[in-house]
Amino acid sequence: MIKIGVSSCLLGEQVRFDSGHKKNAFITGLLSDYFEFKPFCPEVAIGLGIPRQPIRLVVSDNSIRCKGTVNEALDVTDKLENIAQEQRHWLGELSGYIFKKNSPSCGMERVRLFNGNGIPSRDGVGVYAKQIIKSFPHLPVEEEGRLEDPHIRENFVRRIYIYARWRTMSQTQITLRQLQSFHAQHKYIFMSHNQQKAKDLGVFLADTSVSDISTLAEQYLEEMMRLLKIIATKKNHVNTLHHIQGYLKKHLDAYDKEELDSMISDYRNGLLPLIVPITLLRHHFRKFPNAYITESFYMKPHPGELMLLNKI
Repeated sequence: MIKIGVSSCLLGEQVRFDSGHKKNAFITGLLSDYFEFKPFCPEVAIGLGIPRQPIRLVVSDNSIRCKGTVNEALDVTDKLENIAQEQRHWLGELSGYIFKKNSPSCGMERVRLFNGNGIPSRDGVGVYAKQIIKSFPHLPVEEEGRLEDPHIRENFVRRIYIYARWRTMSQTQITLRQLQSFHAQHKYIFMSHNQQKAKDLGVFLADTSVSDISTLAEQYLEEMMRLLKIIATKKNHVNTLHHIQGYLKKHLDAYDKEELDSMISDYRNGLLPLIVPITLLRHHFRKFPNAYITESFYMKPHPGELMLLNKI
């Protein structure tokens, strides 16, 4: 099962400063059927008690420190950075990470950062989360608050599955043929995110004379994960659907073609979710199989039971 890291409080563990938790129903419910969670609370791991005085990010001597709100002599910045480094043995096994929003240790973005006058801005990043992102720049990460957005939610889960497949492929020495096959399987997913960048990624693998495949693979991974952070748009999905429809042009009669065109048009106009034209395409490809489309992950980016395509 795919492993993802999760802030412990999001699973209902009572590890917060006030002895409470922030159990998240989406994470503990639907996601728990498909992912193996690795819960971790860096604040508890560095020895802060339960309950404990809250900590916050402050600008101090032109640097950002994580200090106690009651006793500013308490500075846990270095401990939080170190504890992140000490977890590398299991962090390297992950295919994703869900952080607690607004946390001075785990917040991924827009964490309150207090200036010398005690005035906050939303410019901070949790100390622990910052170290994880720095050490594992390709790891899909999100906050539970952002996952309320159906497009961000689908994008995050999609990235997890793609990154997990990449990790599986990387367990042995990657060949150019494997890279090209991986790209072919995900080409239409890439197109739905950004058509030009998807094309550029394909050109990147076109040079069959490359000798240093390991460097090529690392560069490909970096560009791929950067591309996948771009949220797929309705316009790009429509373009991708029409590309896939092209494989059926010799098989569909006028009625079937009109019906499929209508479904795609209704999706474009916001009358239907993406799952509807995709389901109809799946139906036609069951009748008229195509090896290339069968291997593609665009119409099956994650388990259908997650119903992530039903909301976009």
